[in-house]
Amino acid sequence: MHIHDRPLSERVFHALAFEILAIGISAPLAAWITGRSVFDMGVLTAVIATIAVAWNMLYNWLFDRLQARIGFDRTYGIRVAHAFGFEGGLILIAIPFVAWWLDISVWQALLLDIGFVLFYLPYGFLFNLGYDKIRQNLITTD
Repeated sequence: MHIHDRPLSERVFHALAFEILAIGISAPLAAWITGRSVFDMGVLTAVIATIAVAWNMLYNWLFDRLQARIGFDRTYGIRVAHAFGFEGGLILIAIPFVAWWLDISVWQALLLDIGFVLFYLPYGFLFNLGYDKIRQNLITTD
């Protein structure tokens, strides 16, 4: 099975695994860095994660379709571009909620979101790289 032919169940698993691990790391870290409560940052990261799960499935489905159409390999450079594209889209979607939830300006929300991106870019790159390798090993051994 080619990676762009993944079933919906695998896409859901991939997105949920990505977000659950990310929340577990980022919410306490964000609370510590910003001085906000773990509750505020936990709700913030959980809502953004929920948005991100939907965005993740759509974005990766589009990414897979693009790969099927153009035929590129998933090189490190492609994974870097993939991570930047995903996070850029998520920023545009998330900033209004961040500003509202924390009662801060859109500018402050953008700055905070940049902090999240500084976490999520390497995290997304490493998570997806690892996921691809684990998936390839599982499929090869079947």
